[in-house]
Amino acid sequence: MTDEVPGAGEAVYPGEPWSRGVRRRDDGVVEVAGTDVRDVAAEHGTPAYVLDEADFRSRARAYRTAFETAFRTVGTDVDVYYAGKALLTVAVARWAREEGLRVDTASGGELALALRAGVPGAEIGLHGNNKSDAEIDQALRSGVGRIIVDSLVEVDRVAAAARARGVVAPVMVRVTTGVHAGGHEYISTAHEDQKFGLSIVAPAGQDSPATVALLDVVRRPELHLLGIHSHIGSQILDASGFEAAARAVLELRAALAARTGSLVDEVDIGGGYGIAYLPSDETLDPDRVAHDVAQAVAAVARDLGTPLPRFSIEPGRAIVGPAGMTLYTVGTVKPVTLEDGRVRTYVSVDGGMSDNIRPALYGARYHAELVGRSSAAEPVLARVVGKHCESGDIVVHEVLLPGDVRAGDLLAVPATGAYGRSMASNYNLIARPPVVAVAGGASRVLVRRESVDDLLALDLG
Repeated sequence: MTDEVPGAGEAVYPGEPWSRGVRRRDDGVVEVAGTDVRDVAAEHGTPAYVLDEADFRSRARAYRTAFETAFRTVGTDVDVYYAGKALLTVAVARWAREEGLRVDTASGGELALALRAGVPGAEIGLHGNNKSDAEIDQALRSGVGRIIVDSLVEVDRVAAAARARGVVAPVMVRVTTGVHAGGHEYISTAHEDQKFGLSIVAPAGQDSPATVALLDVVRRPELHLLGIHSHIGSQILDASGFEAAARAVLELRAALAARTGSLVDEVDIGGGYGIAYLPSDETLDPDRVAHDVAQAVAAVARDLGTPLPRFSIEPGRAIVGPAGMTLYTVGTVKPVTLEDGRVRTYVSVDGGMSDNIRPALYGARYHAELVGRSSAAEPVLARVVGKHCESGDIVVHEVLLPGDVRAGDLLAVPATGAYGRSMASNYNLIARPPVVAVAGGASRVLVRRESVDDLLALDLG
């Protein structure tokens, strides 16, 4: 992405990993969608999740348009699903739908919120490796467009629930292809030794677990087999893994048709596209990845001699992740001399692992900058840490910050739109921050800040 050429007094886009609505002025103050971050902090307090609505919408639109165009070129259609688990609020769900996306949910709570936002059940999918009976019934009652079945026993349970309601449940079977892609081991989801899906690998002389489940679904009148679902991981930065995964899934589709006499109508090839977390990171171009994936699946279908199914994809964090940042206020600043003689400045902020667990959980790397003023001070090696009673409470492992960083400064961490709020906790009984949307020079609260009274209200004594 190319920075604007600044003129006198013009604000400049600082580049990745910031949302496109971010501008830094000559005085060093950062604005998001025309809103001064100091005003956001004064009105809503810190820490706060700040969400650039226009950036979210433009990324949603870009992925939908890119994939629809690329797949139309190869002769089929595609649906794009927004990953509710990344961040789901009523407003966010509405934005996603208004930009032409469907919504993927992974729990009864996410399903309930999507429905409250006005997303029709037919445009919602329900995932989960251990859905409760109540969640299955909720999905059937709501008329969800698809239930992604994740185990052999779940075939029985969804069929029983559908039979009790007198309906036919639309299901996809999630399979593991053995194609391993993405970032940390915890977010790679297609290797065999993990909890999701059914393996396509067949034991000697037997059908694979995936084939057993697919045939079981076909035999049951209470179930309608929409298709096959695959997901190979998250934070994926090239399309090469999708060709191998698509080949495995389309071969399974063809083999199933040889036994049942018909090809399933739809294949979901997942997504999980990566984003930039650091200024040096690369990011995926939606047009390029859509073209590469569409051409790959078309080539596989030609090799197999089968017509293309309808596809669905799930871009994951790529839509909401870059649209958000977390705004903090600096507290304690403490220089620490390391064993090699270097000095690392520990910069403590008023949040931490309760509002972004990913650095502690995955070792995820983030960036941070001073956003409330300019500074001519020499940069120092800094580590941004939280206020929790844990030595691993690290927000940014290593970053250069101005040497005069001090208490009261505003610090922002970009690319926190995905998983910050949705994985937030009340560790140390700290209330979770608000989600504040910015657009057109104004801000509004989407999810209010929790209070101590909220926390105490749950404790029945």
